[in-house]
Amino acid sequence: MSAAQPAASETLVLDNGLRVRICHEPRLKRAAAFLRVDAGSHDVDQAWPGLAHFLEHLFFLGTTRFAADQALMPFVQRQGGQLNAKTSERTTDYFFEVPVPAFSGALERLCEMLANPRLDATDQRREREVLHAEFISWARDNEARHQLWLTSPLSARHPLRAFHAGNRYSLPLERAAFQVALRQFHLDHYHSGQMTLTLVGPQPEEYLIRLAQRTCMTLPRGKTRARPAPPALLDDSGEPEPQEAGARFNLAFACQDLPEAAPAALAFFSNWCANAQPGGLHAELLRRELIEGMQVSTPYQYQGQALLDIEFKLTANGQQALGTLAALTFDWLEFFEAVDDWPMLREEYALLQKRQSLTSGALDLARRLAQPEVHTPILDHQGLAALRALLAQLRPERLLHPLPPQQANLVTAPGAHWRLPQRNRFLRPSRRPDQPVADLRAMRYAAGADKTTHEAELVLRWHVGASHQSGLWQVIDRGLQRLVQEARQAGVKLLFTSLGDDWQLRLSGISEPMAPLLEQVLAICNAPPPEAWRHAEPLPLPAQTPIRELLRQLPEHCLGNARTAARQQPEDVQPGKLQKLWSVASWEGLAVGFGEASRSALNHALRAMPGYPDPHMAARARPMQGKRWSVLPAPGSEHALLLFCPASPASISEDAAWRLIAQIAQAPFYQRLRVELQLGYAVFSSFRQIAGLPGLVFGVQSPGTDQPALLGHMEHFLKQLPRLIGNLGSEKLLGQRQALLNRLKPEEMETSQLADTLWQAHLAGHGPDYLKRLQQAMGELRSAELVSAAWRLANAEHGWLALANGGVVPKGWEGMGGFLPER
Repeated sequence: MSAAQPAASETLVLDNGLRVRICHEPRLKRAAAFLRVDAGSHDVDQAWPGLAHFLEHLFFLGTTRFAADQALMPFVQRQGGQLNAKTSERTTDYFFEVPVPAFSGALERLCEMLANPRLDATDQRREREVLHAEFISWARDNEARHQLWLTSPLSARHPLRAFHAGNRYSLPLERAAFQVALRQFHLDHYHSGQMTLTLVGPQPEEYLIRLAQRTCMTLPRGKTRARPAPPALLDDSGEPEPQEAGARFNLAFACQDLPEAAPAALAFFSNWCANAQPGGLHAELLRRELIEGMQVSTPYQYQGQALLDIEFKLTANGQQALGTLAALTFDWLEFFEAVDDWPMLREEYALLQKRQSLTSGALDLARRLAQPEVHTPILDHQGLAALRALLAQLRPERLLHPLPPQQANLVTAPGAHWRLPQRNRFLRPSRRPDQPVADLRAMRYAAGADKTTHEAELVLRWHVGASHQSGLWQVIDRGLQRLVQEARQAGVKLLFTSLGDDWQLRLSGISEPMAPLLEQVLAICNAPPPEAWRHAEPLPLPAQTPIRELLRQLPEHCLGNARTAARQQPEDVQPGKLQKLWSVASWEGLAVGFGEASRSALNHALRAMPGYPDPHMAARARPMQGKRWSVLPAPGSEHALLLFCPASPASISEDAAWRLIAQIAQAPFYQRLRVELQLGYAVFSSFRQIAGLPGLVFGVQSPGTDQPALLGHMEHFLKQLPRLIGNLGSEKLLGQRQALLNRLKPEEMETSQLADTLWQAHLAGHGPDYLKRLQQAMGELRSAELVSAAWRLANAEHGWLALANGGVVPKGWEGMGGFLPER
């Protein structure tokens, strides 16, 4: 199979009745499993809200066979993998992604924990407190309140209007009836008749089949359970509420009696409704300066029912013209419904789906294959019929929430000339330069992990004094938004960021369209479109939890930027200022995974790079000293703390030691702060390279423990680290080190991971032999040296940086003041 063709999947039924989808994808470096259970929060007896979610949590506490550090979560964490679970209305999903050698062990643990959970009373009490903390956070969350508002017009008898979060009071562990219900729910739904497993990896198909046959027979046999049809979404018991004033505006619809192919139709419609190409709804609303952006989502979908939400981020003008905005939306819906079978869009959609499959990692590909009813590449006749049935219900009179009284009349604005989006110019082969183009001296080229892959990475960095040029960066960022969407559809992630005195452009994904895409990006960098200059304000950022907001702001603080530059006045953001900036800017870059032809095409595109090439640009990483504490504005009422413990950016041996310490510390840190102390549900630690600076990141978000107390728990844990490592035992230490060494081999890395590692090493001042030297240093690490490094870490010899969303400066720390970066 060609590397540029999506992988095919095969479905089989095991002897115990379990349905298994197998996908052999040679380009992948990791393997993933995605197990869907056809039962969720709406399938629970109404007497026990939250029971399904509670059971999901209990599974991860280990089994008799795989207890403590042998359970699925610590096992996957030791392998450098990822895992999670999600309880939805009608399904519960369990999924993980790990290096290939660990796949068998992880799958065995997943099946064991679902078949034979340890429902110990002590574990239940402890985990209920974790759910209660989640509930408190959910109750305070603006997004949760918005979802409650969104569903308020629905029937009071529909489960979407009921409480399902689960908390200390809805989960009465002491009652015998609850324990019976908990175990009965497990017996009724956690068997082969209610499950579908998807396995994806580079292993041969025959191996994956044998693996499923060997490990999944643990799951008990069962029959599919018939579920009654849900109540109608709408009746006279709902409570419609007007739109609230603000920058968020929703046109939501409760669709009923949709055909079986509705999931595919909804995905098709959502893609084209929010498309940013000229002539569409998104582009027209942007042109009229009514919105900052829009998205289309389906928060609920089951048995012919769907809740469809078209959400707009409004400008100040848009907040005063909701009637006009709604009228334009319904006018576009009428235009789209009148199209004759959408032949061009169906062909284009098939290409988009193909590109998505080609760029999905193992877990994302498994998730797509687990939902074939949504991710079908071709909208067939049944899908077309479902699309027409959907569009027939998207009428003004069927709006869930009426417009505010003062804007209740739909006002049609003149001049809306709708047309279907043009074909994506990056989805088809482009013309290559006839003659080879030599490499530029500021570009570094590295071979990809796999020469047969179709994926590549390009990173470009400009030194422009950007901390004083935020307005100009925002102009370019706005000008690139349409390209960002086109690139994503073509299998390339386009990211333009500002950090300190640098701007950075990164292209990740399929290499073929990167050169023509880069030509368009650089044309916008040199001369942003006129509409970009009319909007000097930054694009709105999506809502974040407090801990995620701190993570977003961490890179600026690692560079020592303690306060943001003053916002420039509009008159300073002019084309002449941009040209002056480019006249003094220097640039460098790294390209990974480009073949000879695509490399030449890339060099041809790079001739339009603004600024001058500088192969000797200074490293970005800056050593840290002392203990620095910053309080930053972050949304939400929960306490959040992020602690960054850097290594010396110049020391390969410290880099290696910090990586191994991070791997060893991850599971016990989670066990101590989340499971034993129950500080909160958002507890994590990991090794990260931030602006070229390697280090460990520890994070906690807690509903009840304040930031100084969280810091105290982190410091106590770090003080115990040397002893924990010293008591690890030589065999376990060798196993941890070897697992990490295996992941540091270029041939085991995905292209994006390899590029990020090499780029971060370059920013730290290391040469092209960085990975080879790091592996050598890792192989030479001994227990005594690791314990010594852990003492240096615990004593903050290379400095500490704490970001908090509240709290006073602790004793012995230097307060840095708070600031909120532009991006």
